[in-house]
Amino acid sequence: MDEQINANLKQISTWKRIFFMLIFSIIGELVRMLLWAVVILQIASTLLTGKPNENILNFGRNLSLYSYHILLFMTFNTDTLPFPFSDWNVTAELQLTEAGTPKE
Repeated sequence: MDEQINANLKQISTWKRIFFMLIFSIIGELVRMLLWAVVILQIASTLLTGKPNENILNFGRNLSLYSYHILLFMTFNTDTLPFPFSDWNVTAELQLTEAGTPKE
């Protein structure tokens, strides 16, 4: 049992993932603040023009998908690193992992 734990602790890939998870947790918080700015802008736009702004809608949708990609990575549901380590719109094609093994 101790040997298995030692082997797990020595896996470089796990430590690299933890490092990226820390980085993306910071990025995720910044994205969350930006999403609140999008919400406020969209409310202001709707109050002033009577309809949602199409550009803000698209930006909010893309930002939400990016946030979703970050959460999938941080919860070990995908091994694909979020932007800037992959394409911006890669979330739709993500390969989710199942019980810790990549889906084929």
